Amino acid sequence: MNLLHPDVPGGSDFYREGRDDGDLAADTPWQHGRVTHAELAETEDLGSKPHSFGLLVDFLSQGNVTLLSGAGLSTESGIPDYRGPSGQARRTGQPMTYQAFTGSDSARQRYWARSHLGWRHVTGASPNAGHRAVAALERAGLVSGIITQNVDGLHQAAGARAVTELHGSLHRVVCLSCWERSSREVLDARLRAANPAWTAAAGLEPAVNPDGDVALEETGGFTVVDCLSCGGLLKPDVVFFGENVPKPRVEQCFSLVSSSSAVVVLGSSLTVMSGLRYVRRASSLGIPVLIVNQGTTRGDELAAARLDAPLGRTLTALVRELGLAGGHHQDGSLSLA
Repeated sequence: MNLLHPDVPGGSDFYREGRDDGDLAADTPWQHGRVTHAELAETEDLGSKPHSFGLLVDFLSQGNVTLLSGAGLSTESGIPDYRGPSGQARRTGQPMTYQAFTGSDSARQRYWARSHLGWRHVTGASPNAGHRAVAALERAGLVSGIITQNVDGLHQAAGARAVTELHGSLHRVVCLSCWERSSREVLDARLRAANPAWTAAAGLEPAVNPDGDVALEETGGFTVVDCLSCGGLLKPDVVFFGENVPKPRVEQCFSLVSSSSAVVVLGSSLTVMSGLRYVRRASSLGIPVLIVNQGTTRGDELAAARLDAPLGRTLTALVRELGLAGGHHQDGSLSLA
């Protein structure tokens, strides 16, 4: 996908959006409040056209916005996304399905061996500028709720509170017999104790997949542990492929979207229906949708505007424009506390 703007000589400072800005020329001087077009392109490396960024500012300044976040928001924390700007799937191998997990001892062994090594990467990830910006928007009372398709817990780690984890969380484990939920940290300690050789080989672990596991072929020597309370099968408290999002959670998200003034999508290609349906619901109700994502999405035709730009820098520019940034961290990034 060509991200360069066709009307700009050189084009390297400009990202294409999925919306035409009419009579506004690409080289027209522009300012939206505190942030000028030149500052966005130079300071934030954001080459997005001003119209869509202006709409993003306007949407958030009015408040009552629902945010729908996807894997693209966490890539700057070192967690890979599913597709990325090219739209090509990144994952190595097939993801685990609910049917395979519950129906095969070897499938569960393979999953937990791969997930055990990948967990160290997930739990070691820190919130990035995009997560901190979202938390700042919520603290300012501009965001009514956050629906995330991510299972990494980074929204909460950044300080966000009104978060609905659509697909669950890798930080919890559920027993499929007694339905008791427990901490993934407790399970990790038990798996480490049961598999000391795997723990010793941690430095040799392969690259992490977007699901939080790793691509590993030989898993036959891995020991799986069961529920401490009843001996039942343990599963990460996430929605596997082939498994449905719990209906009450789905309805809660529909209600949130339906009562919003706008919906802003952050870092999701909207490839799966579990996220796309909320964009469709908003569109059917006449609620404006704005998409910020690197690469095309299935919801582009329903969006009032879209920005094809890095999430962290875009959201940092947004909170600065709204007057929510307060100073800088030692690394030079804006403080959003």
